Amino acid sequence: MSLDAKLAAMINTIPECVAGGYVDIGSGMLLSVKTVDSHPQEVIALVAAATADLFAGQNITMIEKMFKKSRGLEDDGHHYFQEIVVNSDNLIHVFLRGKRYPDYVAVFVCRRTANLGMALTKARMAMPEIEAAV
Repeated sequence: MSLDAKLAAMINTIPECVAGGYVDIGSGMLLSVKTVDSHPQEVIALVAAATADLFAGQNITMIEKMFKKSRGLEDDGHHYFQEIVVNSDNLIHVFLRGKRYPDYVAVFVCRRTANLGMALTKARMAMPEIEAAV
């Protein structure tokens, strides 16, 4: 199954999910996207860039290096930030770094009325299948 088809299938398993995407944070490119509504291309492109900033921005990179240094660890490329949840006025945004491909991040957007725990659990369960489609 293609990445687009797998992402669309996984969105249907996440409670009240209205959109999903798969982002290469190294380049800031959106590799796949599926939404229930149409959105301007400029907004979708900004979501990909913002996702890259959340996981690989200059300040995040500095924080990770400082944590490693303070703990006496070498900089082996491992990332501390694996998941980020953002609650906006009307939506829940779940960002999950891949385990198989740590430079790829899945983004799922659910209505605010969704059960956060279920949305996060189902998003986590979707990740291995999405990564298998890459």
